Amino acid sequence: MDSGITVITNPTVSVRLTSTISSFEVNKRYNRGITIADFKGKLEMVVGTPASCMELQLFSPTDKFIQKLDDNEALLGSYPVDDDCKIHIIDRSGAQIGEFSDLSKVEKFEIPDEVYEKRTDSVRSFMKKQRVGRFNEEETAKKEAELAAREAEEKAAAAAIAVGNRCQVNVVGLPIKIGTVMYVGTVDFKPGHWVGVKYDEPLGKHDGSVKDKRYFECENKYGAFVKPLSVTVGDFPEEDYGLDEM
Repeated sequence: MDSGITVITNPTVSVRLTSTISSFEVNKRYNRGITIADFKGKLEMVVGTPASCMELQLFSPTDKFIQKLDDNEALLGSYPVDDDCKIHIIDRSGAQIGEFSDLSKVEKFEIPDEVYEKRTDSVRSFMKKQRVGRFNEEETAKKEAELAAREAEEKAAAAAIAVGNRCQVNVVGLPIKIGTVMYVGTVDFKPGHWVGVKYDEPLGKHDGSVKDKRYFECENKYGAFVKPLSVTVGDFPEEDYGLDEM
């Protein structure tokens, strides 16, 4: 009776890959039957280092150096490579760490707009055929008309508001606020007509200045800009909050 022991070795091995030109660690599985030369060719696709400029070092699962993998004709499996061993790739080409991951160094492909306009396989061409977004002339015209009507309505509302008017501000989703109109007109920070209000309480955002430009004077956190359609002028007396009472 044959009492011999047969040792079966897994034909593949899972290793951890590190490189002198990358800060990342990659896990990959390889066939033990490939040569070190073929192995370097596969590593080139992973780390970017040319196979001819690689020096391979083998480390144990606990990162203890074992030996170099320096025989290109030898099989990967002829070395003591086990699962979870680390293979460190030293780049001898002169590349620096991050060179292959820094996108700012990648040459960008650019195409002139007039050439892109003539292409039939582009996103722009598809959007034109499907009449999507700005290429839907009817929808675009409708939105432009709605915007023009809104702007005209806001301009008319602004014309009916004067500096010094007492007002009530009603912005959707926010509590109603009472204050005094301090500014009416256009501003530098946003398009359209705006009303600058000094609230009776510190419920605002600033002191009447936005982006280093002053539009009116008030205490900090008492000032705000709102759209004319959110403002109602009228007899809104300032409330007495009893701050002088003891």
